[in-house]
Amino acid sequence: MSVQERVIRIIAEQAMIEPSDVAETDTMDDLGIDSMGLVECIFALEEEFDIDVPFNANEPEKSDFDITSVSSVIAGIERLIAAQKG
Repeated sequence: MSVQERVIRIIAEQAMIEPSDVAETDTMDDLGIDSMGLVECIFALEEEFDIDVPFNANEPEKSDFDITSVSSVIAGIERLIAAQKG
């Protein structure tokens, strides 16, 4: 399973929808994921990929991790994985 598929599966679980209903252009708002769901999503991503996501739920606009869309989350996870291997 690719990074993209794994990220989409986790986001879909948080949104309580099927992964096939998640588009990379969707925002977390589009999917109905609130701030609490977002935090749970970040924890699930950290666990799934054994990484630390630089995200502050109290100040998301100041975080070094872009959570504006599904595609930005996928790109961010791929960067974190690459940096970890580096």
